[in-house]
Amino acid sequence: MSQILKQLDETVAALKPRLAKTPEVGIILGTGLGGLAKEIRVDVSIEYSDVPHFVESTVESHHGKLHFGMLGGKYVMALQGRFHYYEGYTMQEITYPVRVMKALGCRAMLVSNACGCVNPLYRAGDLMIMDDHINLLGDNPLVGPNEDKLGPRFPDMSEPYSKRLIGLAEQVSMQLAYKVQRGTYVAVAGPNLETRAEYRMLRMIGADVVGMSTVPEVIVANHTGLEAFGMSIVTDEGFADCLKPAVIEHILKNAAEAEPKMTKIMTGLIERM
Repeated sequence: MSQILKQLDETVAALKPRLAKTPEVGIILGTGLGGLAKEIRVDVSIEYSDVPHFVESTVESHHGKLHFGMLGGKYVMALQGRFHYYEGYTMQEITYPVRVMKALGCRAMLVSNACGCVNPLYRAGDLMIMDDHINLLGDNPLVGPNEDKLGPRFPDMSEPYSKRLIGLAEQVSMQLAYKVQRGTYVAVAGPNLETRAEYRMLRMIGADVVGMSTVPEVIVANHTGLEAFGMSIVTDEGFADCLKPAVIEHILKNAAEAEPKMTKIMTGLIERM
């Protein structure tokens, strides 16, 4: 048995006896977006430190808890806090929770993140449904020997974000009368924010928003056969010609103000899945 399969067996063995049923949907909550966890009718919460082979979430706004419970009529697995490449972890370590989702029985993965916008039509506080991405992290979670039991050596990425789920989310947004953008997310390593020249370059190559996460998780979701959906909250503006210093307090404030809308869209999407 390969090392990754052995680790997954150990993690599942530790978690499964504590669950009321098989989770259908996995959720990853990003920077300042942990409030969705409050909407889950939780029956068990587990600290990451108590989950075999989970690493530690070191970012202040990421709580590091794994919740299981009901949301939108589905039994879900929610990560309140994610792992980032800039924390010094390997790509395999930061995407390990996605492997666990699949091993526990999830059929879909929903991810959220905070990001900066480079599309001049976007503004801080906007919501964006991710319909494509660009990987500028300089690494890939599938590098190394492939475990065929987990997925193919060369997974197709022509539809990294499920068109079906995007369509359902847009229906929910329209019913709620929420304005929601739809665009391309580019992932960079961070943890510093971008220079003016970098923001210009990102816009030139087709990015609408930029962040430091999500893409590795979506790559692994596609590799392992999970239907993926992603939503971003624009927390700051990366317009090169009028760039202002980023203030983390403002970023977290913008995320907190937009989060209730994202929570309603995510819940409505889960109801319709």
